[in-house]
Order: sequence, then C-alpha cells, then structure tokens
Amino acid sequence: MDQVWEIMSEQLHFIHHSFGVSIHSFVLMRNHFHLIMSTPRANLSLAMQRFMRETGRALSKPAHRVNQTFGSRYYRSVLGSNRYFQHAYKYVYANPLKAGVVRRVEEYRYSSLHGLIGGGKLLIPIQEDLTLFPDVEGTLEWLNQLPTEENWQAVRKGLRRRQFSLGKRDRKDHPLENDAL
Repeated sequence: MDQVWEIMSEQLHFIHHSFGVSIHSFVLMRNHFHLIMSTPRANLSLAMQRFMRETGRALSKPAHRVNQTFGSRYYRSVLGSNRYFQHAYKYVYANPLKAGVVRRVEEYRYSSLHGLIGGGKLLIPIQEDLTLFPDVEGTLEWLNQLPTEENWQAVRKGLRRRQFSLGKRDRKDHPLENDAL
C-alpha cells in the first residue's frame, strides 16, 4: 500500500500541474480508489487516461504483470451543487471507516485527509479545503458519523450516474436533500 500510495500521489501531482486539474480529495483503498477533482479546462478524460495509464504501468512493473492493472474504466459523476459535493466528500473520506479499516477517518494513512490534518507528508496538491478548515474538529466529527445504510447506498448509487442525483427519491422531503449524509 505504501508503494501504491506513493505512485498514485506522484501521478496526481503530475496531472494537477500538467492538466490543470484541481484535486479535492483522494482515498486509496486496497482494491480501488476514490477521487474528487474538478477540471477547469474540461479535460477530465485526458487527465484520467494519463493517471490510469501511468499508475498502471508503474504498478505492473514491480509485480511483473503484463495485463491491465485496473478492472474497468473509472466512474465519473458531475456534482452539480455544494450539497452533492458534500455527499461525495463524506462518502470518499468515510470509506475506510465504513469498511472497518479504521475507527476514525483521520487515522487512515492512505487518505489526503490524513495529510491535510498533519498526520503525514502529502505530495498530492489538494485544492483549498473549504469543508474541513473552517471547523476541523466539527468536520471530523461529521465525517466520523456514518449514515444509515440506506443513505450510504443512495449516495453510492448517485455517484455512479454521470450527473449525481439521488434518483426517484430526489425530493425536498428526502433526508439527503436537506443534509449531506
């Protein structure tokens, strides 16, 4: 995991500078990763193609693998509002907690959050985090409160759509429409 984290961090650093992407959060899990980024130049496909190709090459070399590294193409979803961004933000950072890997989100070493709060060196150039820094303790408490399974799955499903939405349940009275997870 340390080696994979380093390779992915270097590639995120590269695509930030080469493609002008803004990286908002990144979490590496054992068999996948979560990334929130924005692309002011509308070049997401090019940036992700480079990221996936170069991380795949770098990961295959020490393993002496010839075939592809990633099982499928990445999923992308446009987060059309700040509320939807907050859903994705919590989903990404709470993923290790939900998986039972850590007791608190800030303990997970392979997360940009860990570096942002001073838990380790962070090579990934994270965009100014306006969710975390106005109230670090409050935000960490919010991130550490897992939503109901139903709400977690609604966000997970929403993130698999090209345009994030909560589907048929996307109404003003829906609990996820009023609060982020």
